[in-house]
Amino acid sequence: MRIAHILTTALLAGAALLSTAGAAVADDPSASPSDSGKSGGSGAPTEAGTTFRNATAIKQGERATADASAGDYLYWVFPADAGSRATVTAKVTPADKAVRTGTSTWRLDVYDGLRRRQACVYGMQARATAKDAAGVELSCTLRTVRSWAEPWANDPLPGSYYVRLTVVDLPEEDLGQPVKAEIEARSTDTGGADAVDGSLSAPLVPGATVSTAKDGEATQQAATLSEPDGGWSSGWWSDRWIWTVAGGLLGALAAIGGYFLTRGSGRPSRVPPGA
Repeated sequence: MRIAHILTTALLAGAALLSTAGAAVADDPSASPSDSGKSGGSGAPTEAGTTFRNATAIKQGERATADASAGDYLYWVFPADAGSRATVTAKVTPADKAVRTGTSTWRLDVYDGLRRRQACVYGMQARATAKDAAGVELSCTLRTVRSWAEPWANDPLPGSYYVRLTVVDLPEEDLGQPVKAEIEARSTDTGGADAVDGSLSAPLVPGATVSTAKDGEATQQAATLSEPDGGWSSGWWSDRWIWTVAGGLLGALAAIGGYFLTRGSGRPSRVPPGA
């Protein structure tokens, strides 16, 4: 009975520990997709930059819009932290007064803080649209952002991510036709499955500038890219630590239970048989 009681206690303790670990991961701010349930809103940007240097800063989960012309290069920038997998979606809709003469092809590209183009693991990065189509939708899902990587690697790292939207093929007569662009970035947390040892001394966040109107004159001012919700992670912590500790404790409890099961009833009696 004592052995059964010990094993039952060990199993209950292990189950409670695993439940606590799961709750801790679920309550971690980094495990949520940066308030991705919120979309748009009055605070979302309504314009886009035209170069990397003046890219419009957006937050994850908000839907930014911009009125532009076919042939423009449109730039936005958003933050992505270690352990997150970002997905960028875009929609281009021609204006009601636009008169198109042929098929056009739009393309969505994403660059990291070092302006290295990042590959899309899946999603429709480029798509052609007929002249009578109501619009075109694009998407790009990046690889999981790593907290550290070798200098020669092209792995995504924490910091700024630039989104560029432009048309790459259209009839010359359609250049300059008015369009409306919508962009949104969301990310999901991948947990400790993609965690690595090491971290950057600072995220790759170069300065960005935005145009503002003041007293009727356009001015340029420095804009600090907003951090992810909860700030930048340190890079060393992941839920792998929780599962490692939980596994170690369960292994120790299993060893103790095995010892009690195999040790027998104690020292053998010294009284000779039949005495």
